[in-house]
Amino acid sequence: MANPLYRQIAEDLREQIETGGLEPGQQLRTETELGERYGASRNTVREAIKWLSTLGLIETRPGLGTFVVKKIDPYITTLTAAPARGLRHDDVVAGSEESDRYASEVKRRQRKPSYSEPEVRVVKAAGHVASQLDLPEGSVLVSRQQKRYIDEIPWSMQTTYYPREFLLRGADRLMLADDIPEGAVQYLADTLGLRQIGYRDWITVRSPGSEEAGFFSVPEDGRVGVFEIFRTGFDQDRRPMRLTVTVFPTDRNQFVVNVGEVPPLAAAEEGQLPRQASTGS
Repeated sequence: MANPLYRQIAEDLREQIETGGLEPGQQLRTETELGERYGASRNTVREAIKWLSTLGLIETRPGLGTFVVKKIDPYITTLTAAPARGLRHDDVVAGSEESDRYASEVKRRQRKPSYSEPEVRVVKAAGHVASQLDLPEGSVLVSRQQKRYIDEIPWSMQTTYYPREFLLRGADRLMLADDIPEGAVQYLADTLGLRQIGYRDWITVRSPGSEEAGFFSVPEDGRVGVFEIFRTGFDQDRRPMRLTVTVFPTDRNQFVVNVGEVPPLAAAEEGQLPRQASTGS
């Protein structure tokens, strides 16, 4: 039995997208124009567009039109620390505000890194933030947030939380909207005698919030989810000393966990690992 007309329209547009007839970022014809071309009603055209949107091939921008989604080359982050580098391995993934480390890791993979200046706020602990830091709801915290880019594309939002008592004990540089060149972990060790002896990553997946959807240019309906990684650092007394929450959109990020002695990710760096599987009809 032949496919319904909306699927025939969608399949034709899909083929044009996959063969380059419609290029990434190109605007589709209007619903009226598509209806005239395919001899279909406006509702039928809308069903075709809805189906292509579900596949992540096109996106509708309110007031502007419908566009072919730009393909993004995924960035692969290793979550586990390299033994030789020990606990100072903080990579781009949810652990460090040290922009130089982020930049060097991305450059090593022949990509272009950039990032915003740290945005510092005084906030109250709530939800997962309070529980991960083992603090009562409403406890006062200092948060430091950076937005990060790869090849000028928004890649992650990272926020690190510290108890306000660290300021009262002398770690006042946490409140400055500047990078901490030696890294926050080393700064806390030098200033307060706190040594980070380990960290725990807790990874969740959810729909983006409105701020995240705007920054990453993804729809708010969950078609493109976000990874949210909660990295809790523990001091020498095994108490939580800081929490870093990093949000990564799922359409441009992949993660690797190494166990034992394994070879480096040469294939991944050359873009040879499998991409997201294609969606069938």
